[in-house]
This record gives sequence, C-alpha cells and structure tokens, in this order.
Amino acid sequence: MGTLNEIKKRSKEAIGPVLGICIVGYFAYHAVQGERGFNAYRSLQQQVTEAQVVETQLSAKRDKWEHRVKLLRPDNLDPDMLEERARAMLNFGRKDEIIILTND
Repeated sequence: MGTLNEIKKRSKEAIGPVLGICIVGYFAYHAVQGERGFNAYRSLQQQVTEAQVVETQLSAKRDKWEHRVKLLRPDNLDPDMLEERARAMLNFGRKDEIIILTND
C-alpha cells in the first residue's frame, strides 16, 4: 500500500508542471502554425510583396495612359497625337505610306 500512496502523491505533485507544459506547448504550436501564427504572417508578407509589384506595374501603365489622354485634351492638343488617333479610328493612310499591322 505504501507504493500506491507514493504514486498518488507524486502524480498530484506532477499534474501542475505537466499541465503547464501542455499549455505552453499548445500556445507555442499555435504561435507558429496557427491562423495568425508566424507561418501565416510570412504568407501575408509574400502576398503584400506580390501586390506591391502588381501595383507598381499598374501605376506605370496608368501614368502612360494619363499622359496620352492629356495630349488629346482640347486645352493641350498635340497635332501628331490627334492625327495618329484619327488614322487609327478611321482606318486611313496616305498613298506613300507603308502600313505594318501588329497584333496590339
């Protein structure tokens, strides 16, 4: 009977540290693998980097198109741009011109 009492006594003493280790392990696991853990943070950082690259590319395209639109505004009309757009829209060309079609 002495051994059984000794085992009960030691198990009662060990339950606190074992429970503490389990709680720390649970939080450590979720700090790395959880929904808002370290791996999720790295994944979000990668998505942010990719989105910034796309934003830079789209910003450059937008600047290009804003410049072209600016050249067609009545207060700042560029005759060359007007002629280019009129020829493209009306499908006109001069007799002495060579027209090269592209897939743009």
